[in-house]
Amino acid sequence: MVNPETDQPVRFGLVGAGAIAQAYVTAFQQTDRATLVAVADSNLDAARAMAETQSCAAFASADEMATEMDLDAALVCTPPATHPEICQQLFKHGIHVLCEKPLAIDSKSAEEMIAGAKAADVLFTMASKFRYVEDVTKAKSLLASGAIGEPVLFDNVFSGRVDMSKRWNSNPLISGGGVLIDNGTHSLDIARYLLGELVEVQAMEGARIQDLDVEDTAKVFLRSKSGVMGSVDLSWSVGKELPYFIALYGSAGLLLVGWKESKYRRAGDAEWTVFGKGYDKFAAFRNQIENFSGAIRGTEQLLVTPEDALASVRVIEAVYRSLADRQWEPVEA
Repeated sequence: MVNPETDQPVRFGLVGAGAIAQAYVTAFQQTDRATLVAVADSNLDAARAMAETQSCAAFASADEMATEMDLDAALVCTPPATHPEICQQLFKHGIHVLCEKPLAIDSKSAEEMIAGAKAADVLFTMASKFRYVEDVTKAKSLLASGAIGEPVLFDNVFSGRVDMSKRWNSNPLISGGGVLIDNGTHSLDIARYLLGELVEVQAMEGARIQDLDVEDTAKVFLRSKSGVMGSVDLSWSVGKELPYFIALYGSAGLLLVGWKESKYRRAGDAEWTVFGKGYDKFAAFRNQIENFSGAIRGTEQLLVTPEDALASVRVIEAVYRSLADRQWEPVEA
């Protein structure tokens, strides 16, 4: 396992060889703090194809990879329903695990995963890329500094036209739901990161444009413990085409985190103050890998803790209860 006194890169195995895994491969190429040494996928041909580009080993399962390879950590990029079994297998091999969002499709599974990691004495948390976007981090600091006064309202929009008819994300047995658990997990984790604990949510479903068994357009209202009200718009079927994905309205100004530029303006200011260049997916993934590697070495703290990961699952559970009950639902603390 990792010796904190050496500067050797943390040795990662990657579980899953789909599109999100390919993005992580690019991120591994951009850091010298971690190295990808193996890829596992139930489709061995897919694992081999990805592994060949990185000159690393390929396996047909996470368990086989963990048995054959000397790994420090694993990055799990498989569909949510598979997370508990794969992560528990890796824990038994003493491997630290960074698991893609959503952590699990129910809080009982999430609790068992966290308990399994604790019993194995390994690090375990959820990959939540937007916490690692530089502009989102700066926005949190600006909020804390009082740059726009006290936060009052929060808006987030993740919408676009994507054909989900042949993707596992729209199979509730695999994904746990539709756009609410898929994109909404990011949305509500961003809200928790910027605003603190969320205490209640209300969800509504829009018209189903695609012929799916799950919601493809939805809206969530939220309230934080500190009293901030928020709204989240999610869709796989319509695009709002906004230049920003986060808007924070404060008592003394407005802050926008955008796809290509982020800025804020205090009440009375003639001009906007630009504080960032927008969203960089690969930089976010790289920052996430480096933070997890640093936590393994004991040189830094996890930005997303297991407690954050569990809270994320519980918020989504409250969202689906609200969708079913058509009323505000409390979030389990």
